[in-house]
Amino acid sequence: MTHENDPRPWQVENAEYIFQVPWLNVRKDAVRMANGGYIPDYFILEYPDWINVVAVTTDGQLVLIRQYRHGIADVHYELCAGVVDAGEEPLAAAQRELLEETGFGGGHWEPLMTLSANPGTHTNVNHSFLATGVELKQAPALEATEEITVHLVSPKQAREIVENGGMIQALCAAPLLKYLWASTGSAAAKAL
Repeated sequence: MTHENDPRPWQVENAEYIFQVPWLNVRKDAVRMANGGYIPDYFILEYPDWINVVAVTTDGQLVLIRQYRHGIADVHYELCAGVVDAGEEPLAAAQRELLEETGFGGGHWEPLMTLSANPGTHTNVNHSFLATGVELKQAPALEATEEITVHLVSPKQAREIVENGGMIQALCAAPLLKYLWASTGSAAAKAL
């Protein structure tokens, strides 16, 4: 949705890559704003798109994971999540990651929401999917760099986890709360 008085895009006068690895590029742009303002050092983080999954088992339990995150040096609950590989569709990446990280698969899949971690500095988006009726298909197949535990929780427990600070990753909390809100059948949820 756009409005006639929306701010206009900035003009990139110069762009240079400062750092490049397969999962992250850091770019420094010199930009001119439509109002004439100039920013000589605007840093952009280029990531591949990400996915995560609100997975609900056939008996109504939510599939959550816990893992250590070095950036904050702590362990919290999260949704199963991962990177969309080059040439891969987000849905295929979500199905692959859920099976690899948790061993759960199958069920009915649909898009839930698309978010940006930070539209001011990140070029990618996170595609969230709702997978209902998933079942345990295999043991998790974790990569050498992954240490993940799988937890099945009720919707009530999931809500308490988020409300009590047990899930602090915003890209995980938002789709989980959207699902929980919509599944309560509240008048506000039905009005959407």
